[in-house]
This record gives sequence, structure tokens and C-alpha cells, in this order.
Amino acid sequence: MRIVIAGAHGQVARRLGRLLSGRGDTAVGIIRNPAHSDDLRADGVEPVVIDLEQAPVDRVAEVVSGADAVVFAAGAGPGSGEARKHTVDKGAALLLADAAERAGVRPYLLVSSMGVEQARQGTPRGMDPAFAVYLQAKLAAEDAILPRPALDTVILRPGRLTDEPGTGRVTLEHGVEYGEVPRDDVAAVLVALLDAGKTDEVVELVSGDTPIEEAVAALP
Repeated sequence: MRIVIAGAHGQVARRLGRLLSGRGDTAVGIIRNPAHSDDLRADGVEPVVIDLEQAPVDRVAEVVSGADAVVFAAGAGPGSGEARKHTVDKGAALLLADAAERAGVRPYLLVSSMGVEQARQGTPRGMDPAFAVYLQAKLAAEDAILPRPALDTVILRPGRLTDEPGTGRVTLEHGVEYGEVPRDDVAAVLVALLDAGKTDEVVELVSGDTPIEEAVAALP
């Protein structure tokens, strides 16, 4: 498979890239900072430097063309400010969707976040305002991309991410109680979702007892 990963220098994305390249797939990583190119090459990932906050859709479509799937794993980051939550977590996700449509690439995996449904009711009392904007941007991206008939979209909402070693066992369902999940397992679930060809899914992910392959196979 040829998989294009947006936000490819992120912690989950680099794990995903290594898993794909390690089994012989072609992983193409979209990054904003050219200084990150050598890291991706060391992972076996082909770097492409594009600023998804500024790039025209045709440029992104060129990179996406011929891919078997695209994965949006980009994020503005915790210290980025509220404006970039909208330009990256929402705007860049929509740009990748536009590019995939233009290139005729249907499978689109969007890495979102548990808790986004809270954003439908406004900002919960006591929530950090910047985190609330992050959830609002992620939710807006979900709502804009999932209904697109030209895309086969899967939205993955992980819980709180940790750097603990992956266990290979998860809970992957709708309406999961909030919890933690290692980044290793998030990347492994993304690979399993790509292999399974799931479509029109919105699923939440935390650590659990079910082997990843079985958890993905059990989705409708």
C-alpha cells in the first residue's frame, strides 16, 4: 500500500510510519518543517515538505495522487494558540479531504480525540479554554468530512495518549468511558483499520482486553 500521512512527524504518526515501512508499505509523510525530513527518512518514510495551513489544494492532491489511503494525524500542538487550532486541526484536515477527493483517493482516516462531543454543548465548566477550542476544531473537522460521499472516512478518537509500551489489546467501540491508551497501540489500530478497509466509522479507543485485530474486525 501507499499511504500518505499528514502531520508525519507527530508521535503517533512516526510510529505509524515505522509500522508501515517496516512491513514493506510505502509511507509518504507530509511535514511543515524541512528539518524533520531526516527523521522521517530514518523511519523509512518519504518526506514531503508542505505547509497545510498555506498550500493550495492542487499541490496536496499531487502528493496524494495514487495513494491507497490518507491519514490525518496533524495537530497544532498544546502551545500553539487558539487560532492555529482552527487552521490546523480543522482547516488542514479539510484541505487533505479536498485533496483526496480531487485525486480520487477514497479511504480517509482522521485521528481526532475523545471528548469532542462535549464541544456540541459549548465549553464545559472548568475546562481549559484552549483545550475547548481544540475539541471544537476537531469536532468541526469530523462533521465536515464524515458526510462526504466521495470519501470512505474512519474517525478514530483516542483517549489520553501515553508513552507506555503498547499492549496490543484495546477497547475500540462507540461510547467508551474515558481512559488512556499508548501511542504504540493507536498506531497499530490505524494500521489494522487501513488493512480492514472500514468506512463510515466513528470509534473511540482506550486500552482494554481485546486484541487489536479482533477489535477492528468486530466493528460493523
